[in-house]
Amino acid sequence: MSTHTAQLSNDPLWPRAGSWPAFDGTADAVVLGVPTWRTSLSPTGAHATPAAIREALPRYGTTLMGPPAIELGEVLRIADAGDVGDPDGSAGEARVISRVRELAAAAKLVIALGGDNSLTYPTALGAEATGLITFDAHFDLRDGVSNGTPVRRLVEDIPAASPVDTTRIDPTRIVQIGIADFANSAAYARRAADWGIRVITLDELRRRGIDDVIAEALDLAGAGADPRIHLDIDVDVCDRSVAPGCPASVPGGLQAWELRALTRAVASDSRVVSADLAEVDATADADDARTVRLAALCVLELLAGLAARG
Repeated sequence: MSTHTAQLSNDPLWPRAGSWPAFDGTADAVVLGVPTWRTSLSPTGAHATPAAIREALPRYGTTLMGPPAIELGEVLRIADAGDVGDPDGSAGEARVISRVRELAAAAKLVIALGGDNSLTYPTALGAEATGLITFDAHFDLRDGVSNGTPVRRLVEDIPAASPVDTTRIDPTRIVQIGIADFANSAAYARRAADWGIRVITLDELRRRGIDDVIAEALDLAGAGADPRIHLDIDVDVCDRSVAPGCPASVPGGLQAWELRALTRAVASDSRVVSADLAEVDATADADDARTVRLAALCVLELLAGLAARG
């Protein structure tokens, strides 16, 4: 898969996204590749996605229209910390936790590019998250270790070989937005209810509207002393027409504009310290790379939210 960025025009008055400098110890936002894929429940080439997102980013500018127009590069220091090598398995998770913790101590926002959804577990632990918001059609409350288990693991499991002190997330500070009909089981719905996880279905989101739902989600996930929220953006929450590169996306999911608006709204809150983009298989995308390009736009929406904090 290629987004053919080599064919893009060069205009010094039109800055393009991406090509950010390597992380040197200080930044407002840091991008980190976490190409998990080995435990995926369905065949995936998600390990190719961080590179594909980086390739897609220069297709976009860095200007927020306002008014007034604002260049992200003029108000934010954005850096790229490269990829965590071989992030799967216990040793790989330990590397992710350690690297994210280092970056989170130096930046306001760490953006992890997955990879399948298993990256959510070590990324949230590394950021020392006390609350979790997910955009996802699925609960991810399965048993075991896979891309279907990160939310359960954040509640129940702590890696024995963790290189840092970590704590579980109180399930009453977890909000799952976009949970879809015909994409889950009643058993996992009961598990979420028994644990006190706030589930906002796709239908409820559309009935109430984005602003109302995000206000509630931030209030719940951001409760307590010294709150630190992790945002999990599972792109398969979107309609399959806009996310064909997500193995589990279904017809009737979120539209691209809805995911972008949700992402910017959550990232605008200063309690959000980390985010991940998950479940995009760049090797299975449409010829026009629409899924990868949407993921790249979500990176920019996260940065726009950060810039809006003031």
